[in-house]
Amino acid sequence: MTARAAKPQSAKARSGKDGKAARHASRSKKAATGKRQDPSRAHAGEPAPEPSEAAGHRHGLLRDMLLIRRFEERCVELYSGGKVRGFVHLCIGEEAVSVGVHRALTPQDAVVSTYREHGHALARGLPAEALFAEMLGRVTGCSRGRGGSMHLFDASHRFYGGHAIVAGGLPVATGLALADRMRGTDRLVCCLFGDGAMAEGEFHETANLAALWDLPLLFVCENNLYAMGTPLAREHANIDLAARAASYGMTAWVVDGMDVLAVERAAHKAVRAVRDGVGPVFLEMRTYRFRAHSMYDPDLYRDKAEVEHWKERDPIALLLGRVRAEDGFTDADEERLEEEVALQLDQALAAAEQGELEPVSDLLKFVSTPTGEVS
Repeated sequence: MTARAAKPQSAKARSGKDGKAARHASRSKKAATGKRQDPSRAHAGEPAPEPSEAAGHRHGLLRDMLLIRRFEERCVELYSGGKVRGFVHLCIGEEAVSVGVHRALTPQDAVVSTYREHGHALARGLPAEALFAEMLGRVTGCSRGRGGSMHLFDASHRFYGGHAIVAGGLPVATGLALADRMRGTDRLVCCLFGDGAMAEGEFHETANLAALWDLPLLFVCENNLYAMGTPLAREHANIDLAARAASYGMTAWVVDGMDVLAVERAAHKAVRAVRDGVGPVFLEMRTYRFRAHSMYDPDLYRDKAEVEHWKERDPIALLLGRVRAEDGFTDADEERLEEEVALQLDQALAAAEQGELEPVSDLLKFVSTPTGEVS
C-alpha cells in the first residue's frame, strides 16, 4: 500500500521553533484519523465574533454595495461610448458577495479572483480611480493599463487577479496558501470563482490538495446558475456544489448570496474556522447576475421573467428596506448617499482620464528579459 504523502512544514516547524506547534500537531492527528472538525463544535466556548448589526455598520455595507453598482453602470457607459475595449463582465446583482466576504478578511490576507472582479477589487479597497484607469488603458491603472477589466492586480492590497481563464485562479490561491502555511503565518487566502469553475480539473486538484494539506484557504463559489450561457443542471450531474466540495473532507455550506448580512456572518464564521486550523472551508454563495455574461452577450439563454424574479431579491434593495424599517433611513438619506457615491466616481473617473497612455516604444517592456540581464 502506498504511504500517504507527508504534509509540507514550515521552516520554523522543522527547527522546533514554531509557536504554532500545537496547531500543527492537531492537524497531524486529524489527518491520521481522517476526521475533520465541525466549526460549530470547534468554536464551543469561544464563539467567532459576529459582525456588528448596528445601524452605522449596515449603512456602510449599503454604501459599499451601491459604490460597486454605480461603478459598474459607469463601466457600461464607458464601454458603450467606445472608451473601454476588450471584454467587460459585470457583477450587478452579486454585490452582497463581494462586500460581505471582504468584511471578514484582514489586509494581510490574500484574495484571488475571476474575470468578474470589479466588485471584489472595490470591496478589497482598490481605489476606483486605479480601476477606471486600468480599464481605460492608462499607465496609472492598477496593472499599468495592460490588464484591462479582466486582469486587475494590486500586490499592495494582496489582490492577485483577475484571471481570465475559468478556474485559473485556483492553483494560484493554493500556492499562496501553501506559502503562508510553510511560513507559519496566521494569514489565509480567499479564492473567489464561479460555478463553472467547478467543472474544471483545477478545482478538484486544488480541493484535494487543500484538504490533504489543511491549507488556510477559503473557497468562495459564486453560484449564479450559469457558466457563461450554460445552465447549472446542464453542466453538473450534482448541482449541490457545497456537497461536492464536502466530499473532499472540507467543511462546506450554502449561503444566501443575495443577503449581505447573511454573507458577512457566514464569511466571519468560515474565516475563524480556517484560522483555528479546521482546514479549508467552502462557501457556496447562491446569487444571480442581472446582466448578461459579458457586454458581448445577447443573453438569449434565460427567460426575462427569471431575471425579473431574481431582481425581487436585489441585495441593495433588500438591505435598503431593512435600514428603512429598522434605522429610520429616509428618502433624503438615500439621496445623500447616492450623491456622495456619484461625486466619488466623478472625481475618480476624471482623474483616471488624465492618466497617460503607455508609449508604443514601451509595449514590449516586461514581456521578456533584456539581453545581458539573465544571471
